[in-house]
Amino acid sequence: MKYGEITHSSHPQHKLRFEYAEVPFKCDGCKEVGIGSRFKCGICDYDLHRQCALPSVAPLRHQFYPKCAFQFLAQPPGDGPRYCNACERDVAGFVLHCYSCGFDLHPCCAALPPVIEAAASGGSGSSRGVRLYLYKKVSAECHRCGRKGRSWSYRSSCKKYNLHVACVMEMLVESWHEIYYGGGAKRGLMGVGGGGYGRIPSIKGWEKSHHRGKGKMKRCCEVAALAVQFIISAVLGDPTAMIAGIVGSFLSK
Repeated sequence: MKYGEITHSSHPQHKLRFEYAEVPFKCDGCKEVGIGSRFKCGICDYDLHRQCALPSVAPLRHQFYPKCAFQFLAQPPGDGPRYCNACERDVAGFVLHCYSCGFDLHPCCAALPPVIEAAASGGSGSSRGVRLYLYKKVSAECHRCGRKGRSWSYRSSCKKYNLHVACVMEMLVESWHEIYYGGGAKRGLMGVGGGGYGRIPSIKGWEKSHHRGKGKMKRCCEVAALAVQFIISAVLGDPTAMIAGIVGSFLSK
């Protein structure tokens, strides 16, 4: 689907233009990190994930919560703290909420694809890759934290690779801390005076998600690293091969 300009209730003074961002941004709707597709006000430096800018009018049904009907809200309900049931991070802005069960999902977490095809071509023209399935909970240990259960997880079809969605978010927060905390949150991503993009921090901790080795083990590690790229891209709101490649360039720094 092609997008142009939209008017959004959260930013009525200016129109938001659809564009593709090859650097991370902070969504002013859900307050989480994004990359790739976004709607942006160039005048105010206001950004929205595509999922936050164009939510479904009808209640959302999710495979993990078949009895729930998630309503899109501009603010989390109630006065107490709330967290996303997918990634376990706090809900600070736009949210999908089920009034019956009390569950909450960040818009991008709710849109995580049930299957990710993580594939790339090898140097000799051969292809390598892995198919990743989204689970509500898995009994296997996460390759990042070593724990079982916890949040939603992506697991490979061979069942040798598993990564919590919560761990992906922690990796992002550790590496892009300035996006979340302190003054000038967006300036951390911009050059002096906003005239250009500054240095993009690498995603720390990704090396903990696989083991080094030779032969088959080395190939397994390469596939695992590739899987991390696609999972991070999906969590950021854009699970495409192009964005995964960009994320991969951050990982290599």
